[in-house]
Amino acid sequence: MKQNVVDVLMYLFENIIADDNPVFPEHEHMFDRLEDMGFPQHEIFLAFDWLEDLAEIHTDQLISTNNKQEITTSTAMRVYSDLEKILLEPESISFLMQLEQKMIISPASREIILDRVTALDVELELEQLKWIMMIVLYSQPGEETAYAWMENLVFDSNLSYMQ
Repeated sequence: MKQNVVDVLMYLFENIIADDNPVFPEHEHMFDRLEDMGFPQHEIFLAFDWLEDLAEIHTDQLISTNNKQEITTSTAMRVYSDLEKILLEPESISFLMQLEQKMIISPASREIILDRVTALDVELELEQLKWIMMIVLYSQPGEETAYAWMENLVFDSNLSYMQ
C-alpha cells in the first residue's frame, strides 16, 4: 500500500497531537519513529511542513481579526476553484457546504480547510477530508465545538452527520 502525506498526518494526529499529552516530540525523534513504521521520508517531511504552515495560518488569523469578522459574517456563496474540484470529490464539497450551512463550521474555517487541502495537492476521499478538517479545527481557537463534532463524526461510525 502506497502511503502519502495524509496517512502521516492522520497517524500523527491520532497518536501524538490530539493525545492527552500536549507535548509534541522533537522532529528528529518523531521522524525516526515514523520512518521505522514504514512511512516514506518525503511524505514525513511534507507532513511536518504542512503542520508548520497550519500553525502560521493560525497566527495570521489572530493578527487579522477584522478580516476574519468580515469572512464569518459573509452571506456570499463560495465558488470552488478548478483545483479544489480536482482534489475534492463532489461528495466532499457537498459535505463542506452542508456543515457551513448548518453553522458547524464558519466560512473562515472553511477557507483554512480548503487552504490546507490545496497545500496537500492530493485527491482526497471524504474520510480523508474529515481527518484534515479535524486537524484544522483542533488547531484553531474558538473551534472547540466544531472540532468535537468532527471528532464524534470520525470516530463514531454510527453517527449520521446530517440528522
